Amino acid sequence: MGLAVVTPPSEEPITLAELKTHLRVDTSADDTYITALGAAARAWCEGFCNRQFVSATYDWRIDKFGELLVPKPDLVSVTSIKYIDTDGAEQTVSSSIYDVDTDQAPGRIRLAYDKSWPDDRRAVTNCVTVRFVAGYGAASAVPETVKAAIKLLVGHLYEHREAVTLGHLSRSLQYGLERLLWPYKMAEV
Repeated sequence: MGLAVVTPPSEEPITLAELKTHLRVDTSADDTYITALGAAARAWCEGFCNRQFVSATYDWRIDKFGELLVPKPDLVSVTSIKYIDTDGAEQTVSSSIYDVDTDQAPGRIRLAYDKSWPDDRRAVTNCVTVRFVAGYGAASAVPETVKAAIKLLVGHLYEHREAVTLGHLSRSLQYGLERLLWPYKMAEV
């Protein structure tokens, strides 16, 4: 299974101004550094939760059709499903062939009633590509608890520039992050 970002989020869940307020920083000397810490903390939190926070578009490459559990909650929409047909040509599956369930996490794609998937070239690895949009929407829709976890991690990394790397956090920080993020954690599909 391959998962690639096609269109990244248009914004971070927390603005530079919000991060600076949290850090009690009132100069612009560290703006670039704080922005980078915000992106790193968001990426760590997204990885822990196995979620996309601000909506982004992905291509998901898989080996065959079937009932599909989309690997990044929250599923907003399926843009297209393309496949390599038995002659080796790329085709697009008609949206009338499948149903999309965005009400569950993870979202699902399944065959519509009385329809069948087209014949694909099974000998080709990743012959099916699902393009989908996932995330909470805009930054304003990201839960405040998630934003609190990002701020907590940014604060720690800002204060301890040399003493810690992502993946090697103190027990109390790790516990705090997990408690804040656990309600949003999704198992990998």
